[in-house]
Amino acid sequence: MTTESASEYNNLETLPTAALLAGMNQLDQTVPQAVARALPQLEALVEATVARLGAGGRLFYIGAGTSGRLGVLDASECPPTFGVPHGVVVGIIAGGDTAIRRAVENAEDDAQQAWQDLQAYDITDKDIVVGIAASGRTPYVIGGLEQARQHGLATGCIVCNADSAVAAAAEFPVEVVTGSEFVTGSTRLKAGTGQKLALNMLTTATFIRLGRVKGNKMVDMQLSNAKLVDRGEKMLMDELGLEQSKAAELLELHGSVRAALAAYSGH
Repeated sequence: MTTESASEYNNLETLPTAALLAGMNQLDQTVPQAVARALPQLEALVEATVARLGAGGRLFYIGAGTSGRLGVLDASECPPTFGVPHGVVVGIIAGGDTAIRRAVENAEDDAQQAWQDLQAYDITDKDIVVGIAASGRTPYVIGGLEQARQHGLATGCIVCNADSAVAAAAEFPVEVVTGSEFVTGSTRLKAGTGQKLALNMLTTATFIRLGRVKGNKMVDMQLSNAKLVDRGEKMLMDELGLEQSKAAELLELHGSVRAALAAYSGH
C-alpha cells in the first residue's frame, strides 16, 4: 500500500516551521494529478449516480475515520448548496455520529455493521452506495459494499491505493493513488485531500447533470444567512437586469432564486 510507504522526508521534529509547511505544500501539489488520473473512473461513477438519483434513488456514503467524516461532510453540504432534500445524500460513519468528533475504537473492523447501518434508511436497489477508504482494506467498507452488491444496489468507492479489496467489491471503483504521506501513514493528509476533491466532483457534477445549477449559479441554494441572501439578490440582478431593491423583493416573495426567475419570466 503506497499510502503506508515511508515519507520522502525524515527527522521532521528537527525541521523549522517554514520547512514543515513547504514540504507539506510540495507534496500536496501532487494530489490533483492523482485525481486527474482517476477521471475516467470518476466519470463512470458520476453517470451511475446520476442514473440512480434521477430515478428517485439516493446516494449513501460509508466509511470509517477520516474517510467517514469526509462522506458525512459532503452529504451535509448538498442540501444548502443544491437545494436537494435532506436524505438524498447520506453519510454513514463507522461507530455512528459520535465518531464524527471522537474516534470509536474498533468500529471499522466489523464487516457486518455497515449493512446493518444502511438498514435504518430502508435502503433499496434504487440506491447507490459509495465506500470511502484511503487504505482500500477497511472491513466496514468492504462488507457494506459486498452486501449492497449482493442485494442488487449499485456500488462505487473512492480509495487511495491501487488494486484494493474495497475496489474489488465495488462496481464503479475510483482509485486516487496519492502515494506516501508527509508523516508516514497519516492519510488525513494527501489521501484525505484527494478524497475530498473526488467527493466535491462527484456530487457537484451529479447535481449539475440533474439540473440543480443554472448557467454557473446555485439557483436552488438555501437562503440560510445574509451572505446567501445577498448572493441570491445579485443573481437576480445579473439575470434580470433589476435594481437590488426589486431583486430583494422578488427573492423574499418567492423564497428561492429559481422560483423568482420562473415567476418573473412568466410575467
